[in-house]
Amino acid sequence: MQINRLTTAALLTAALGLGPVTGAAAAPVEKPAKSVSLRPAEGGGGWQGDGLSLNAEDNRKVDDFLDHAQRAERGISPMVRAAARISDATVVGFDHRLKSPDSLKRKVATSLKETPGETADQALARINDSVRYTLQWPDGRYVHGVALASGVLAAWGNDSVKWSNTWGRKQGYKAVNSAWRDPLEGHVFEVQFHTPQSKWAQEATHKLYEEQRLPSTTPERAKELQDRQDAIFAAVPVPAGAAELTAPERLARTLPAAG
Repeated sequence: MQINRLTTAALLTAALGLGPVTGAAAAPVEKPAKSVSLRPAEGGGGWQGDGLSLNAEDNRKVDDFLDHAQRAERGISPMVRAAARISDATVVGFDHRLKSPDSLKRKVATSLKETPGETADQALARINDSVRYTLQWPDGRYVHGVALASGVLAAWGNDSVKWSNTWGRKQGYKAVNSAWRDPLEGHVFEVQFHTPQSKWAQEATHKLYEEQRLPSTTPERAKELQDRQDAIFAAVPVPAGAAELTAPERLARTLPAAG
């Protein structure tokens, strides 16, 4: 079935007359990802930062995970960029598609601190954004664009493992955040679907969100930070039909088996 799904995607691309799928609207010419620069071993091979730490074994596991993310990205990026071109999306922040080592280690260390007894393997299994992308459309083309791009990703053999549509919320973050497992490396990656206004709000609230999630942030300060984020997102227009967007069905349910 994997071969059938990949073949289906290739036929879809050819039918649309797109030729080789190596680019995307408003995205730079694709280059191989740069090597991940890992922080030198500290404290006997562990990691420390922002009052958080990982021991040597957990730090090695995160480094291995980062290596796998880098390998997987080389196959994921052409698919995402093809989906962007087919759906006439703008690719935003493509140069930041790989999560930095410190950022990922901070995320794992925070999870281990907040969940006693959790292992690094368990924390890493929940990471969706070590490889991540943002596709963006104007309000009037947003719903059609998201449906088409996500359908193409499914046709390419990527399995939808998360679909968080927050456009219907009365408060807080607005967008569709999706996660997919690629068919070649089995690595989970994130694709965010935004409008220009929702992307601006995300960037405007980023530092507030980062402070809010630190273990050292008091409950009182966390509430203040959340209120400020809510006020910014409240001004974001909701495209008609955006709240009803759902993940595409898995291709195995809709396509006949290869003969």
